[in-house]
Amino acid sequence: MNCPVKPGRCWRSSRLALLLARPGFLPQGPRFAGQRERTTSFRALSEQDRAKRLATLYLEDLADLTQATVSPHFALSRYAEHIARSASSFETIIDALAAPPTLTDQFMLESMWEHVGRVNPTLVCLTVPFPGNLYGAFRIAHSIRSRRPDIAIALGGGYANTELRRLSDPRVFDYVDYITLDDGEHPLFSLIEHLAGTRPRTGLCRTFYRDKDQVVFANASSDREFSMEEIGCPTYSGLTLDRYLTILDSTNPMHRLWSEGHWNKLTVAHGCYWKQCTFCDVGLNYISRYEMTPTDRLIQQIEQLIAETGCRGFHFVDEAAPPAALKSLALALLERGITISWWGNIRFEEAFSPDLCRLLAASGCIAVTAGLEAASDRLLEKMKKGITVNQTALVAAAFKDAGILIHAYLMYGFPSETVQETVDSLERVRQLFATDLIQSAFWHRFTATAHSPIGLKPAAHGLRILGPVFQGFAENDFQHEDQRGKTPEWLGEGLRRSMLNYLERRGLTLDVRQWFNHSVPRPRVSSTWVRRLLKGRIVEGNPQAERRFVWLGGQPVCEPVGRRTRLILPGHTSDQAVTVSNRQSQWLDNLIRQSTPHNNPSRPYPLIREAKTTFPGTVKEFEMFLGTKSWKKVRSAGLLLV
Repeated sequence: MNCPVKPGRCWRSSRLALLLARPGFLPQGPRFAGQRERTTSFRALSEQDRAKRLATLYLEDLADLTQATVSPHFALSRYAEHIARSASSFETIIDALAAPPTLTDQFMLESMWEHVGRVNPTLVCLTVPFPGNLYGAFRIAHSIRSRRPDIAIALGGGYANTELRRLSDPRVFDYVDYITLDDGEHPLFSLIEHLAGTRPRTGLCRTFYRDKDQVVFANASSDREFSMEEIGCPTYSGLTLDRYLTILDSTNPMHRLWSEGHWNKLTVAHGCYWKQCTFCDVGLNYISRYEMTPTDRLIQQIEQLIAETGCRGFHFVDEAAPPAALKSLALALLERGITISWWGNIRFEEAFSPDLCRLLAASGCIAVTAGLEAASDRLLEKMKKGITVNQTALVAAAFKDAGILIHAYLMYGFPSETVQETVDSLERVRQLFATDLIQSAFWHRFTATAHSPIGLKPAAHGLRILGPVFQGFAENDFQHEDQRGKTPEWLGEGLRRSMLNYLERRGLTLDVRQWFNHSVPRPRVSSTWVRRLLKGRIVEGNPQAERRFVWLGGQPVCEPVGRRTRLILPGHTSDQAVTVSNRQSQWLDNLIRQSTPHNNPSRPYPLIREAKTTFPGTVKEFEMFLGTKSWKKVRSAGLLLV
């Protein structure tokens, strides 16, 4: 196909949107045939987004063609993932590496050697966060070992941290010299000391190596862990961020956050503050070691990354960002006048009140992801999730009212789950979508993992482990038989089909049983569950709670009106006006000024109990004032209690 613009500039030109979006301009393969471009959601897209969507389908068609004819391992996001999935034996990796490099392998290796030639390293570290990165890492290691055996090679990352904790096959070290576990700062620091001759190999930190054809694990337990305040700021130095493609693989606004554009990555807190869920790796370091990043340090990193990348979008990659830490971060951003857009992962905690959600939105929060898992209180209790379905809906409503998008992680097939419970869960999810409390979600089938409480004691949860047999390499996902419940495989297809439609706002009024190809029971959930729940919710919260006032609007203007005073409260989109007594207006004016974000740690935001003591009237009159329309106007204008 001939392109009217030079290839390197095509994707940067917004003027090409009209051409790319023209029917028939791009060759259309199976990916186009599987799409409903004429749907309302597609037609509602801007011209540029339509062009992006069609160009993405074209790229996916090319990727499918490449996989079918050039490289069976190739994929845009998961390269040779099937090789690493449940690779209990290293034999699968050896066999894959014994085959000649594919054309796409050669492209990767050529780029790698160009970089090695520039840098001439003595140590190469390969990170493997997911199974789809494992083959590429070992292909690179194999190439380096063959041509530059003098270079030391270390491997680590999320895959190693979860799958390789029982590593015992010495053949792995024909390709790499060291494999580190958990946070990499300390293991790499000790490894560099060892390579420099100042630390013995037996003194390495959380590191596997081979000695006399045996796998040895060294862990200098006397060395303390680096704190979140000590570790460095991530850097994107050397990456040509402006040349990365922006794809649009879904018109869903929440899904676009994952694949469209660049987000600077930071962590609000290491680990999980809850760490009780029975399906989670709660005993492993990345979950169990909980530590918040000091807010000042986090602000410093944000400013550093803005200066380096020019990008003001941030994705906080926490296991579960704590409400208190996010509140502190939001206040710091407002106090310093730092404008960013950010999103991250949370738990559906009651602490995310409507006011806290408004504060987070004011600081730049645009979306959150969170695990609902099973929309069933019985199953949530068995998971030790620490939330209820009703609580989740109310928290989602608080985020929705603040204009923050929500993606929910869902699972089916949890031990002892019945088909009835799965159908009930889908009905609750349907209602959450129909009322726009969540905008995106994804169902995955429950898997028992080796390091979770369920994987460690499967019989206690009614499971019988069927395999795979550990053969010295990876161990994580178990095949299992549920002896107390039954959720057949075909349920997954119905859940998938329903979600594809819900993401595009289709089928939200249909009976959920219609998504399944097999007969399923009628949902036991009331069709008005969400509406009744929202109707009865209390938005104001507990006035006796230990909370502080924060003002999000502009500075008020006082105008005398006879013996009273009109207080004009500037907001971001409109102004509010309240008319109160002169003494009350003075009290409100002082309260708002004291509550305005300020970069002065010595002057904290006023507590509600402190405001009560300065109110011009009795305690009873103060409590009566909190029920007036004037107070409600002030609160809606931007006076938060957090």
